Amino acid sequence: MSHDLTELARVAHALEEAHSLLETERRHLQQQHGPIPYDAIAGSPAQTLHGVTDLARAMSTALEQVVMAAGYCVLGLGDRADRALALARNPVSFPSGADRMARPLGEATVGAMELVRDLGFFDTETTIAIEVALAAPQATYPPTDWSAHQRQKRARSE
Repeated sequence: MSHDLTELARVAHALEEAHSLLETERRHLQQQHGPIPYDAIAGSPAQTLHGVTDLARAMSTALEQVVMAAGYCVLGLGDRADRALALARNPVSFPSGADRMARPLGEATVGAMELVRDLGFFDTETTIAIEVALAAPQATYPPTDWSAHQRQKRARSE
């Protein structure tokens, strides 16, 4: 991405909107389920809340990095801006946080994921991962069979 401040502002506003949608969903789930004990069952209320929290945190972090990149650009620190943008484009737990969540995904979560997918800021792998997460008929993480999960991960990496 070039250091076009107008483009960085467009991306930042979209990330802020996605973060706001996900925070709305998180608050809704907290109110709906109240205090939830932790469990390791894919799609459970605890895992769904964990997943949406991860998604919201990833968007918040990406937004912070884009804003930092804009600041670096203004100060003429292009190398630092490039590093901040590289970090912003690699959001931890986005969209993988959705793998924990019960289906159907909430409207705000779907809206945030579609907004991020259509933004044109993230790499193709992230865009594809968003499509896969949106199309998944059920939560897939954490797996019920960790051995099979590890085998699948190794097979995909080969």
